[in-house]
Amino acid sequence: MTWLVTGGAGYIGAHVVRALPAAGERVVVLDDLSAGLPERLPPGTPLERGTVADRALLDRVIAGHGVTGVVHLAARKRVDESMAEPLLYYRENVTGLRVLLEAVVGAGVRRFVFSSSAAVYGMPEADLVTEDTPCVPLNPYGETKLAGEWLVRAAGRAHGLSTACLRYFNVAGAARPELADTGVSNVVPMFFDALTRGAAPRIFGDDYPTPDGTCVRDYIHVEDLAEAHLAAARRLAERSAAGPAGTDLTVNVGTGRGVSVRELADLVAEITGIREPAPLVVPRRPGDPARVVASAERIGRELGWSPRHGVPEMVASAWEGWGARRSAPS
Repeated sequence: MTWLVTGGAGYIGAHVVRALPAAGERVVVLDDLSAGLPERLPPGTPLERGTVADRALLDRVIAGHGVTGVVHLAARKRVDESMAEPLLYYRENVTGLRVLLEAVVGAGVRRFVFSSSAAVYGMPEADLVTEDTPCVPLNPYGETKLAGEWLVRAAGRAHGLSTACLRYFNVAGAARPELADTGVSNVVPMFFDALTRGAAPRIFGDDYPTPDGTCVRDYIHVEDLAEAHLAAARRLAERSAAGPAGTDLTVNVGTGRGVSVRELADLVAEITGIREPAPLVVPRRPGDPARVVASAERIGRELGWSPRHGVPEMVASAWEGWGARRSAPS
């Protein structure tokens, strides 16, 4: 099989692109390189530069590479940016997905893995968030991911696609230093950025109804997340081979274990050895739920997947990548 991985030169995408060939699958990457880095890709990986909104390009790539399945990761993903520019997010994340699905259906591709997000849940009132927890997103980013799921499942039912929507939680870590997250919008690199500048890492609120007053989140190692994409891709291939009817699967990708922001800050200080300045508590951010932790029961049952890495490994590997990035020649 040949999988088209959109956004494959990005932080998460590059890990998926390495996981698929390691399991014997062929890949081709489509990325506009607005956030992706070509050097993240293994040597010899076909890279097509462009966006999923370009139907002519999609038709050429799918036909030219004999694509038989798609893993769709390309998307805008910053919550604050989505609040300021909702039209941009709906255009990139929803309209772009529609064009991609039109190309997929037109080419007769029958397998589609969609990279969704726990942001679809909003502020769930549950100790463990299951796939049946009501989806009430709080921002345009989460809305576009939920709309994307609707669109993927509807196209699957109408056109016989086998589809999987992966709702993953807070992603951290790196399989290799050169694959580390280069942005500072996620909490772990945000802490690294502050500490290496001599600034105090910020904790947004310590008056939540949690054991230490700070938000509790479920952190998933990016290498485990890549393995979840591989497991989903293989399940869709098996289902498609069994018959013409499509199938849909929606699963959380998390560990089922919560870590508070204060605990994470302490762990970052321990691993980096940078304990000063101490974290600074600032007012809550609007829309931050107190606790969001996944139930990972369904993905284990459906795909036989379970996480292999803990939070200390995530932070340590991310810190190694951060150091490699800072020491690299500009």
